[in-house]
Amino acid sequence: MARRKKTSTTATLAQGASLIVAGIVLWQTGDFIQGLVAFFGVFIGLALALLLWRMLTPSKRRSLSEIDAMTGREFEEFLGEMFKRHGYKTKVTSASGDYGADLILHKDGQKIVVQAKRYKNNVGIRAVQEIIPAVAYYKADVAWVVTNSYLTKQAQNLADSNDVVIIDREQLIKWL
Repeated sequence: MARRKKTSTTATLAQGASLIVAGIVLWQTGDFIQGLVAFFGVFIGLALALLLWRMLTPSKRRSLSEIDAMTGREFEEFLGEMFKRHGYKTKVTSASGDYGADLILHKDGQKIVVQAKRYKNNVGIRAVQEIIPAVAYYKADVAWVVTNSYLTKQAQNLADSNDVVIIDREQLIKWL
């Protein structure tokens, strides 16, 4: 048996709005042709508006695929810009000698050190081990590990026991 393609909520709403407008026109004028023209006019107008909106609104999925293709340094710079959009004052540290922090964030009197990991596989325990001493070195209040992937169980356990905040792929989508 062939699978039926699921109709999107937006398409259903567009069809419903078109039918309502067509029904009103038909009721007001009693002319079936005018009702039909109103139906197609509203439906085409809504479809064009949706298409334009999708073209102008960046997709989170597309952004994730772009993130997955970044280098580690590009990911750090991307995160710096992303956190700026969320009201953080950001500083991307030097590529080497960063004492475990790739970014330093400030917001609401709080200092946050960030270890950024752009990986194809799960992030291991080393990322958490690197950010823990950065809290003391930078005199930070909080440590974050941000990744486009997920953490191994051991890394998650170490993060939990050291109050390191994890922003994995699922949370990153919400930040985009």
